Amino acid sequence: MELNTLLKKSVESGASDLHLIVGNQPCVRIDKKITILEGFEEINSMEMKKMVESILTANQKKKFYEERELDFSYEIRGIGRFRVNLCWERDNIALVTRIINKNIPTMDDLDLPDSVKLMMQQEEGLILVTGPTGCGKSTTLASMINHVNQSKDVSIITLEDPIEYLFPKARAIITQRELGSDMLTFAAGLKHVLRQDPDIIMVGEMRDLESISLTLTLAETGHLVLATLHTPNTSQVIDRIVDVFPSHQQEQIRLQFSLVLNSIVAQKLLPRKGGGMVAAREVLINTPAVSNIIRENKIPQIKTVLQTSADKGMITMKQSIKELYEADLIDENTAKATLVDDIKITA
Repeated sequence: MELNTLLKKSVESGASDLHLIVGNQPCVRIDKKITILEGFEEINSMEMKKMVESILTANQKKKFYEERELDFSYEIRGIGRFRVNLCWERDNIALVTRIINKNIPTMDDLDLPDSVKLMMQQEEGLILVTGPTGCGKSTTLASMINHVNQSKDVSIITLEDPIEYLFPKARAIITQRELGSDMLTFAAGLKHVLRQDPDIIMVGEMRDLESISLTLTLAETGHLVLATLHTPNTSQVIDRIVDVFPSHQQEQIRLQFSLVLNSIVAQKLLPRKGGGMVAAREVLINTPAVSNIIRENKIPQIKTVLQTSADKGMITMKQSIKELYEADLIDENTAKATLVDDIKITA
């Protein structure tokens, strides 16, 4: 059993992820559901070790066996790129691979709202893309970056763990840096990025106090900064960012965030009628009213602003899901299950 063969079969099956665990047959995730990859036997410990080590460099192998975790990107020419996570499970190696589309979808391909396109015309501030794991944050961010790449003569620097999409040569200069090989930590990369003459900075993930603090500071310097975060909606982004700091700093962080925030796009993937997935999105734009709410820590009022600011390009998750239902992209059960009693579906 060869890993490249399994990855090729996963791509051909239309999967988003490949799961390999000792004692199990290879499994893939298709439209959010885990299913067995047909035609393969259960994997034993020696097979797993051989498959994994066949794609690791000497440095990666050393790091994995020392730290017991490893994230990296992998490419099979003519087949595709993959984001690989290695870990240990009951003293055996386990592998999960995210399959990355070869082509970067356009903002139109992803049905991103016009308000998101307008965001990419900004020259400074912080744009956040948020949502649960596997909801397409990286794809949305890549489409936004590539939109600029095709339309502006600028310098873009990305800090990623690992590098997923490879941006083609176009009008922008894009420097893609990967954690582990091009920089030792996100914090180190962020500290030095301003000396690399960027116009736009993309941070793969705001994952801890240091990276969040440095990202907010970068957004104060007159650059456009894009980043991802794991929260289910726009309101919880604010709480997540503020709560990571000690209590004595939180008032200062609220003020800083209220000034640097440009917008937040929260998304979730829903089953599309006829197969596949479709994204529902909530969009929050930092108007003076929103900025004031953040400063005064009146976060529950964000919901009202979202509901009453459609003319400014904002949209609630409820409205987005309702629009998907009315466009016949999702069925009634999906709409009702997603928002329970928060949405009325009429025949």
